[in-house]
Amino acid sequence: MSRKPKKAAAPASPTGDAASLTPFEAMAEIDRLSAEVARHDKLYHQKDRPEISDADYDALRRRLAALEAAFPHFAKPASPIAKVGAPAAGGFAKVRHGAPMLSLDNAFSAEDVAEWLKSLRNFLKELRDDPAMTVDLVLEPKIDGLSLSLLYVNGRLVRAATRGDGEEGEDVTANVRHVAEIPQTLKGRDVPDSIEIRGEAYMRRADFLALNEAQEKAGRPRFANPRNAAAGSLRQLDARVTASRPLHFYAYTFGACSPETRPRSQWGFLQDLKRWGFVVSPLIKRAEGVEATSHYHAEVGAGRAALPYDIDGVVYKVDRIDWQERLGVAGRAPRWAIAHKFPAEQAETRLLAIDIQVGRTGSLTPVARLEPITVGGVVVSNATLHNEDEIARKDVRIGDTVIVQRAGDVIPQIVRVVGELRPRGAKAFDFPTRCPICKSPAEREEGEAVRRCTGGLSCPAQAVERLRHFVSRNAFDIEGLGEKQIQEFWDAELVREPADLFDLEARSPKLKPPIEEREGWGEVSAANLFKAIAARRRIALERFVYALGIRRIGQANARLLAKTYGSLDHLIDQLRVAEDRDGEAWRELTTIDGVGEAVADALVDFFAVKANRAIVERLARVVEVEDFVKPAAGSPVAGKTVVFTGSLQTLTRNEAKARAEALGAKVAGSISAKTDYLVAGSDAGSKLAKAREAGVKVLTEDEWLELIGG
Repeated sequence: MSRKPKKAAAPASPTGDAASLTPFEAMAEIDRLSAEVARHDKLYHQKDRPEISDADYDALRRRLAALEAAFPHFAKPASPIAKVGAPAAGGFAKVRHGAPMLSLDNAFSAEDVAEWLKSLRNFLKELRDDPAMTVDLVLEPKIDGLSLSLLYVNGRLVRAATRGDGEEGEDVTANVRHVAEIPQTLKGRDVPDSIEIRGEAYMRRADFLALNEAQEKAGRPRFANPRNAAAGSLRQLDARVTASRPLHFYAYTFGACSPETRPRSQWGFLQDLKRWGFVVSPLIKRAEGVEATSHYHAEVGAGRAALPYDIDGVVYKVDRIDWQERLGVAGRAPRWAIAHKFPAEQAETRLLAIDIQVGRTGSLTPVARLEPITVGGVVVSNATLHNEDEIARKDVRIGDTVIVQRAGDVIPQIVRVVGELRPRGAKAFDFPTRCPICKSPAEREEGEAVRRCTGGLSCPAQAVERLRHFVSRNAFDIEGLGEKQIQEFWDAELVREPADLFDLEARSPKLKPPIEEREGWGEVSAANLFKAIAARRRIALERFVYALGIRRIGQANARLLAKTYGSLDHLIDQLRVAEDRDGEAWRELTTIDGVGEAVADALVDFFAVKANRAIVERLARVVEVEDFVKPAAGSPVAGKTVVFTGSLQTLTRNEAKARAEALGAKVAGSISAKTDYLVAGSDAGSKLAKAREAGVKVLTEDEWLELIGG
């Protein structure tokens, strides 16, 4: 059926410059066009009474599409032109969170929780000085799902993103619009102008079982657990798949928001969430002290099996938001919250073999190959044995019956051997002294439990593992390059070092066969890969450093180095100079708070190797490494190096350091030529004398607080 031509108001030109409109003009026109297109859709599809021609209708839709593309934050949640199921070209766009989405440190016992509460008191001076002062906590179940951040502007949902690496996630807005418990528009009159709402998307167990049954009938792979099913359902390029799956959402905290709308308490914010239309877990409580947390942990754990969804522990959060802000972050986790995990689930199975895996730093790790067994809802066929000392301590032998445990996302491990079931003639495992891949000697340094291959980058296993690390989520995060693809490219001699990835597209037409013609590839998958690689040609300095896979350099140390040296060129220059262990560059490196001599040795030794420097230099020519962006722009201490000594009266030493770092300062453990300020409390010792001798500016605690604004 064709639409009947009928005189109608001529729509604005769909090819006009939509972006030239003011925001208010755009919003008004989007509202008008949305209503008009929706009315014509109803006339055409439901009443069979079209009023305008197909050409006029198409012009209306094109104009609306142009406006929504230019002003996406004004697009209607249920836009009549939204093509549910239209795949996002090349996968999901990357989204930078307004505030980092942090992970949580874990507690496994009441003693761990007590230590955490003690650390809060040691950090905040008023708590340390007044043992009677209480710390109210918000207690909540830890839902085993997918973390999401939802951005609302003027009460409208404008963007939804996965957690990703905490700094940057994937834009899943189109899919999230199909989750019924995520409001498209917030209710009430007190809605903030702009706020990020954080929570967990999850799938109930009954729905998970039904989904797996449907997957099996359709000949598709089953999901391992409800968490994977929820994550897989939200990360669909076809939003119709997401719409067909029953997902739920619990909101529990906030991210970035305007200062005037920042809540005063965690508990109060939960009440705001309910008023705005979110679902909040009915199990959340407010309490104080170790006894209350232990009771809550036991109570929720006892009712865990009766819940319709999976939880893997409970979370405790400091209720006062001002205390949360002062406690801040340590590494990748907030100091003001902790996850109290449930006891690990265990199962009994048989050890079939012990294999040796070679890691990116040459470590030889024994892996137990097991008779498959279900532990905690997941089929386990491998478990770590850690190192040769652990094998000897537990007396693990091939053929033994063993107890395997898996706690949360922790790699399964062998707890003990069931000695009475040991088969006759079982022999102790002979740990290799040569690398199983390159046959180089595997040596064990004094004081270390790990044996390492000495082959370096000449060892294929180390080279491949370094490449896998390079493309991993917290490093360059190149989507579509997993273990299988890296191994394939290595075996085909297409990629030997990181820089090779960035000219893969240019080389592909000359390859025999090209990437798109290789087994398991096609034009679309190859194009998506090249697009993902191209998108990572610009990278933050801390990610670049972490991606190099240097021993002892994790994300926290990579960020410390980026903050200290600012740029890649300066970092490399200073590490070369630091080869002189008696020089100033070495002293500066070892005085970085959090970087000890072992880390410094690993860094300097890495860049002292000519082959390593060449790999880094080639990589730096094909990517743009961004200089470190100093936080707290305009802070009077941003970029300054500060040392604290003596007893402070207003702040604890830990809080003083955390506040200095939050303002962009670098905190060092000792005086050097690069020190800008020494903050001296009472009973200051040798550091004070050394600072005066070196001409370093010395501040009292009051002077320091005045400098940073109180």
